[in-house]
Amino acid sequence: MKKERKEKFETSSGIEIKPEYNKVNDLEPSAGQFPYTRGVHESMYRSKLWTMRQYAGFSTAEESNKRYHYLLNQGTMGLSVAFDLPTQIGYDSDHDFAEGEVGKVGVAIDSIDDMEILFKGIELEKISTSMTINATGFILLAMYIALAKKQGADIKNISGTIQNDILKEYAARGTYIYPPKQSMRIITDIFEYCSLNVPKWNTISISGYHIREAGSTAAQELAFTLANGKAYVEAAIEKGLDINVFGKRLSFFFNAHNNFFEEVAKFRAARRMWADIMKKLGATEPRAQMLRFHTQTGGSTLTAQQPMNNISRVTLQALSAVLGGTQSLHTNGYDEALSLPTEEAARIALRTQQVIANESGVVDTVDPLGGAPFIESLTNEIEEKAIEYINKIDAMGGAVKAIEEGYVQREIANASYKYQQAVETEKEVIVGVNKYQIEEEVKEASFKVDDSIRKVQAEKIERLKASRDNKKVADCLKQLEKIADSDKNLMSTVIDAVENRATLGEIADILRQKFGEYKG
Repeated sequence: MKKERKEKFETSSGIEIKPEYNKVNDLEPSAGQFPYTRGVHESMYRSKLWTMRQYAGFSTAEESNKRYHYLLNQGTMGLSVAFDLPTQIGYDSDHDFAEGEVGKVGVAIDSIDDMEILFKGIELEKISTSMTINATGFILLAMYIALAKKQGADIKNISGTIQNDILKEYAARGTYIYPPKQSMRIITDIFEYCSLNVPKWNTISISGYHIREAGSTAAQELAFTLANGKAYVEAAIEKGLDINVFGKRLSFFFNAHNNFFEEVAKFRAARRMWADIMKKLGATEPRAQMLRFHTQTGGSTLTAQQPMNNISRVTLQALSAVLGGTQSLHTNGYDEALSLPTEEAARIALRTQQVIANESGVVDTVDPLGGAPFIESLTNEIEEKAIEYINKIDAMGGAVKAIEEGYVQREIANASYKYQQAVETEKEVIVGVNKYQIEEEVKEASFKVDDSIRKVQAEKIERLKASRDNKKVADCLKQLEKIADSDKNLMSTVIDAVENRATLGEIADILRQKFGEYKG
């Protein structure tokens, strides 16, 4: 067992707290044992708390860098980067399609120069960074690796995650570029490159978060996420990669929604189901069978009406993630239904996690709700519903086929419609929205990003192109064209291109020409 954080855990009344309680029976495995229902680590939070992340990124790299330093000074343990829409879909800030979107829902990153500013004063070897990026995840990872090298870091020691989950983009979110087959090729190239060169990097965060935000149920979120995960694993095996190597670096990203006990049960069921899936696919290493996950509280549950109520919602959602055994957690700001979070809202969101960790006592024993009849029954029933969906998807030929045929999209849309009907008929109560309303003024967004950011970014790109060796850039892009036509790994060539200051849009466009674009 790992060294625990305290010599002795006890209540305010001096009652000693044991590491684990409530085993259903002697045959029920403890935490840290297959199938990991109770947790992936034997002592869970008694040894190490979850990583407290705050999702941030807006405007320019300079502005986001200030927010990162603020969050680190407030006690954030890892950074989580939001990118703007043009960056997510492979357009530089000066592209016509970027107009009106630069820096709005995240930070604009056009080149390694921006990446260097984004992490100014932050040593990449000493911080874990999560990047919410999918279609262009390989380019942003290349920039991060190139910057780490420039800082003098050993890239074998840098740690973090790229979301890199393109299948849920086709099903629920929409920031895709290339067709599924070519996107899967890029993803398995990342798996291969990182397993050899950046072994501490989590090469994908298979995301149920956006599936839930699109309106799915908890069981659908679980089923569609694990079905997508299964598709990535099968693609990597087909490429010849070792499941016991790349399987250790897979991670998941779930939503913490409003139904408290259902969410706890969902997280417990997820671990058990994934362990079984990986075992059947050939994983024998325990760490390759473990489902490790990040959680974010539900963005779609935040209300513009009576926004302070969101603090209560976020607290309950965060608590469900902790009781469900999350490895890292982001808590939303109470004002995010109105605007990007203010510093005050971001601080309260982080303090919510710190209060749970340091004052509530829920971290003092493993899986404190485990063994409760309601929780165990819910865990089993959510698993059964999710398995039904996965069996249907398998019968269609797997997740890619189910998405191409629109099955996943239809199921999510139907669930979303039913929920909206329930809200409108008050079968589902949303406090302050369809019940317990008050007279209140319409609030203006308190934190806006100005449209002038596009001009700032365009001027940076102009200066970059005037100061770089454009022949070297052209050579790198030509080499990328050749690699794209072969079955060779793309990543080293992309890293060379960003090191020579090729822009994100230039790299994305080369592959647009070679791979085409997915139209949906």
